[in-house]
Amino acid sequence: MRVSVVLCGHTLERYDAIVDAAESVFDQSYEDVELVFVSDGNPDLHERFEAEFGDREDVLTHCNDENRGLLVSRNNGAEVATGEVVAFIDDDAVAHPEWVGRLVDAYETEDALAAGGRMTPMWVDGKPDFLPEEFYYLVGVTHRGFPEEAGEVRNTSGSNISFRRDVFRALGGFDDAIGGRKGDKNLQGGETELAARLREEYHRGVYYVPEARVAHKVFDYRTRPRWLLDRAFWQGYSKRGMAQFVPGSTDEEWGFLGQLLGDCLPERCWSLATDPDAAEAKQLVWLLLLTGTVGLGYLYGIYKWG
Repeated sequence: MRVSVVLCGHTLERYDAIVDAAESVFDQSYEDVELVFVSDGNPDLHERFEAEFGDREDVLTHCNDENRGLLVSRNNGAEVATGEVVAFIDDDAVAHPEWVGRLVDAYETEDALAAGGRMTPMWVDGKPDFLPEEFYYLVGVTHRGFPEEAGEVRNTSGSNISFRRDVFRALGGFDDAIGGRKGDKNLQGGETELAARLREEYHRGVYYVPEARVAHKVFDYRTRPRWLLDRAFWQGYSKRGMAQFVPGSTDEEWGFLGQLLGDCLPERCWSLATDPDAAEAKQLVWLLLLTGTVGLGYLYGIYKWG
């Protein structure tokens, strides 16, 4: 089973990170892997990548005629791909050497239609002591509360998700209007919307493989309080938007909110009361603050989307 890994980039400023991601794909223990690199409307980036890796038999490249965005780039990469499975990784991520092999196991043993794994943090400038693990999803990392065991979920991260290529094409790929509906660039959730269509069409979810790990580089700016609050607000807004466009797509979020308030919050309060700790206290405050900010974003989404 050949696996095509689609990696997209758009600026030379992140070329070193793109190379890190590409080399992690080349270093996979599973042998039948090809890398599809898509330059999003940047000929210079495409030429540089071609000059460095274009002579490899396991590399295909494509350059969009203009800057089209991540979802269009991923769709174009899937069209170029030749594998039976198409997987996606971001340009600020590094795959574990067994990543592809673990995904292939899910296709072969579970007859999965789509599969994805766990995102782990790579703290580039140090781990923030105030950020609660329940909100790691804000920095592109699998959060506390996400399932621990293998099995079907709605979707995994867009930087660690894969599909049988024929299923991906039958579904029409990612909806490139996500993030651009009614001119709104802040709406997120391309993989959520696609996974919802997968569920509707095939009555199957994405098979989650915790051992299929991809590390996400968390740069300094992503751990700044202002950035996190802004991210949380637009996450809430996006959840409302996705609920409007894809009914039922946010059921997991409501379940997580119940878990957050019913389990995680009381557990943290009890832990802090019985064993006071400054870092734990900060995380409790930020858990409440980020929960409220996501809620404000959701309310703004109701105002805007209805």
